[in-house]
Amino acid sequence: MKKPNIILILNDDMGFSDLGCYGGEVITPNLDSLAANGLRYTQFYNTARCCPSRASLLTGLHPHQADVGHMMKDDGIDGYLGDLNPDTVTIAEALKLGGYGTYMSGKWHVTSFFDGPKHNWPCQRGFDDYYGIITGAANYYYPRTLTRNNKRIEPEGEDYFFTDAISNEAVRQIRTHTENHPDKPFFQYVAYTAPHWPLHAHPEDIAKYKGRYDAGWDQLRQERLQRMVEMGIIHKNWELTKRDSDVPRWEDADNKEWQARRMETYAAQIDRMDQGIGRILKTLKDTGQWENTLIIFLADNGGCAEELDEWTHRWALELEPTGTAHTRDGREVQYGNDPNVMPGGEETYQSYGVPWANVSNTPFRLYKHWVHEGGISTPFIAHWPVGISAKNELRHQPAQLPDIMATFLDIAKVEYPSSYNGHEIKPAEGFSMTPTFINKPHDRKVLYWEHEGNKAVRKGKWKLVRKYPGDWELYDMETGRTEVKDVSNEHSAIVKELVNLYEQWNDRCNIMPWAELLEHRKHTQDK
Repeated sequence: MKKPNIILILNDDMGFSDLGCYGGEVITPNLDSLAANGLRYTQFYNTARCCPSRASLLTGLHPHQADVGHMMKDDGIDGYLGDLNPDTVTIAEALKLGGYGTYMSGKWHVTSFFDGPKHNWPCQRGFDDYYGIITGAANYYYPRTLTRNNKRIEPEGEDYFFTDAISNEAVRQIRTHTENHPDKPFFQYVAYTAPHWPLHAHPEDIAKYKGRYDAGWDQLRQERLQRMVEMGIIHKNWELTKRDSDVPRWEDADNKEWQARRMETYAAQIDRMDQGIGRILKTLKDTGQWENTLIIFLADNGGCAEELDEWTHRWALELEPTGTAHTRDGREVQYGNDPNVMPGGEETYQSYGVPWANVSNTPFRLYKHWVHEGGISTPFIAHWPVGISAKNELRHQPAQLPDIMATFLDIAKVEYPSSYNGHEIKPAEGFSMTPTFINKPHDRKVLYWEHEGNKAVRKGKWKLVRKYPGDWELYDMETGRTEVKDVSNEHSAIVKELVNLYEQWNDRCNIMPWAELLEHRKHTQDK
């Protein structure tokens, strides 16, 4: 059989239960169709933050091994250079060795060099064709660092919208590859920024959700939980976590119209992404690539509880393109979550905040940044007509980001290289997920996380987790994956075993204690 095409679709800051096929209200017929004709994984994990997740995903390593242990800041310390290590190989570089054409459309965010040098830009890390942004969050109407291959470009057209552009460029890449290389397999990485803040969406998409969230966050969390139980994604005995302590009952909330509009706009962002994915799927069918293309969809972290305020204005003016203090037609942009301003338009720059992130991550605890389940649990959909015969089935085997690269190389019959471009490459950390396609056990026995001092290790049904600067907590993932009942006092031997495993991994990955890193940063800034 011809080597399969591979499309990896990643979206940004989306919770576990937002998609229709994972219990949410958002209208996602195209992703739902992939799930209905493929697999949904219930225990796939990211690393709780955008750029560490992308570094891990692309290299098949843990983030600190790729030198993206935190964000895009060079701390001058191994593991925290904010720039992909040359001793790594990306999925695109590895698959090129196996004869693949390689393409990317969307957000890169694994280098601190936004304007140059370009050694870690996509085309220097294995991609034949690239369109997108080198940085992270961006204005959807006028994204900063917009780049085609190695050249900085400007958004084109009065109706420009970044989510649409990512989809359209992905369609172009598939068509161009099929026309020019009909017998050559391709790998495509489609990295949406939706639904990361700012809350920008088309009016017609927002209108589809008018009134859908008027019942409020308490009722919507209950409704999602019920649908997830009915789908088999969540066990009926798992207790729904309490509403975030910083959030009032919906009945007591102020500015209900604005609050509902925040979630309507967020839903519209996902909806628009799904529409674009539909165009990608149609292009695969139109070009005869549908049957032998593996499509994987996931998110880079859980729902984002960040509330935007005045710092957003300072951040945006510093990093956005010149002129984005105003819209393209000259109106002033209002930065920050002001209940007097309805989000969605180009003149706004808001987020959906704590209460709705709490809904997005139903039924789990916490959010992006933290390694409790709300921060690291992602929907994960796998669809491959000739390679996965199962349809509309769930898979409960735990897996995490390094396993994606291992899976791709496995199905492409490509060896992970020991050296590349004159560098000795760090050993791969992933395990192929192909056995799980036929519902066999996954070879990964232990999963690990660290971000900003938040730590976790999972082995079998046991997960040990720590919210910085608190103590270790232990949870039985079979009886209560929502992490409501800490049983660390009842299982001291298990805690000791898992702490030992975590410390060995911590040392192997060169992870610096968070307090020491913060002190190091303060010391270097004082100089």
